[in-house]
Amino acid sequence: MQASRHTAPATLPIGSDADLAWVRQQVRQVAAELGFGLVQQTKLVTAASELARNTLVHGGGGHVEITPLVTGPAQGLRLAFVDTGPGIRDLDQAMTDGYTSGGGLGLGMSGAKRLVHEFRVDSRPGEGTTVTVTAWATAVPPSRPEP
Repeated sequence: MQASRHTAPATLPIGSDADLAWVRQQVRQVAAELGFGLVQQTKLVTAASELARNTLVHGGGGHVEITPLVTGPAQGLRLAFVDTGPGIRDLDQAMTDGYTSGGGLGLGMSGAKRLVHEFRVDSRPGEGTTVTVTAWATAVPPSRPEP
């Protein structure tokens, strides 16, 4: 399998509803180029849509970094949603199914976590939030210790 033409990370702004549509479109395109199947693409785009909306609504806007990953035979996609908003005061509560701070169903972050292989949140009250997700189109590479 060939590596994707998109080997460099791309950064897209998240500041409006139009940006949300653009993020979804770009995530689907890069995922397809990396060999994600239709169901895998749909899961990843759904997670990206939820996290991009959170970045806009709760974080006041920000950006997403889209990074194709090629590790041996494994190909994947890492998405980092970054904002400089108020941060998440209680991460455990925010990750609980049914909890909402904005009138939704309360499945955004917890739902997104179930749709990807790796999920990490770094949030500091008053400084912002970064939610990083990774999904693999092919075999998930073995775990490596974090640097």
